[in-house]
Amino acid sequence: MTAKAKFIIGGAVIVAALAWLGFVGFQESKSYYVTVDEFNGMRDSLGGKTLKLAGDVVAGSIDRSKPQMEFAIASPKTDIRVRYVGSDIIPDTFKDGAKALVEGRLDADGVFNARHIEAKCASKYEAEYDDRTRLRRNP
Repeated sequence: MTAKAKFIIGGAVIVAALAWLGFVGFQESKSYYVTVDEFNGMRDSLGGKTLKLAGDVVAGSIDRSKPQMEFAIASPKTDIRVRYVGSDIIPDTFKDGAKALVEGRLDADGVFNARHIEAKCASKYEAEYDDRTRLRRNP
């Protein structure tokens, strides 16, 4: 085998390996954005898929006493139990009633395992109007 053939074969192997790693990385980072109601409607078809699940943190549901924090997020119709298995610091705005976006997968036991949590307190950032209907910023 000539040096040129070895070079071409080696290059093809490297390009194929990089393409495979890129494809697998893309598939792993892909996630679907769903609300709690949508999640419950399509729960059976979600096995193994990474999701971004949006809802409101249920008041009194945050349990930090376990090794992995657990809580529930809800919509007006239903709620879902979530277990935080990530290593990021929990945001300060994550509290009862906050809007939350959790990213992760549904576990076999029916609990959503979240690797990432985003939270915001909507009332803190909403605009207020005074008597003269001029926009004021909420402090």
